Amino acid sequence: MSSYGKFAYVYDELMADMPYSDWLAFAEGAWQKYGKPTTVAELGCGTGSITIPLAAAGYHMTGIDLSSDMLSVAQRKMEEQPQGRRFMREGSVRWIMQNMTEWELPEPVDSVISFCDCLNYLLEEKDIQAAFARTYAGLKPGGVFLFDVHHPNTLIRYEEEQPFILDEPSVSYIWTCQVDVPRREIEHHLSIFACDEGQGGLYRRFEETHIQRAYEPEWLAEELRKAGFSEVLIYADFEWMEAGEDAERLFYVAVK
Repeated sequence: MSSYGKFAYVYDELMADMPYSDWLAFAEGAWQKYGKPTTVAELGCGTGSITIPLAAAGYHMTGIDLSSDMLSVAQRKMEEQPQGRRFMREGSVRWIMQNMTEWELPEPVDSVISFCDCLNYLLEEKDIQAAFARTYAGLKPGGVFLFDVHHPNTLIRYEEEQPFILDEPSVSYIWTCQVDVPRREIEHHLSIFACDEGQGGLYRRFEETHIQRAYEPEWLAEELRKAGFSEVLIYADFEWMEAGEDAERLFYVAVK
């Protein structure tokens, strides 16, 4: 199994304290303002921690991710849900392995979402532009694209506050990071120790390196407009408030 594959199977434990309910609430709030969708695609869906609750809320979901291992975990999680059999019977959830810069579905959707700073993993401006173009093409007229990214200043704070340590019975990590200031790029390095119950509780160590890049807020907004979006709004930190320099996460609402 690849390193990224190992990461997929401990991902939910490592991310247990992430504010998934806040992302869900932000999406619902945006849809109340711009129209409630029927069909939704999530770019960078990971293990389905947002896709599955939205399916349970009645949306027809497509989870898109580049990692087959992440999608395998998502499929398993869905099957374990009380409504899992209904999801599969009705086809209300589907999982597709695609790159968010090239994604394409047979039919356009009402809304596209991409949370948990997934777009920060696109390291070149041309990749951001490609993702925006594909998303515009994949939306119905009037559809809404919702996503969040790290503010550039957040990367500086990460480097200042490192290292980060997690020590739980089943999984632990040591997380360090280094910022390339001119590129607004950060390299995260994790040494992960995961308990292998099949090996008598021994801990297996593996390494993960993740690179993210932040972009100037107005540059992202302008690229959305160039892609064709007619209305682009920026908010901060899960709130419907103007984003300033002290924002940690920038939330974008772009309407086709």
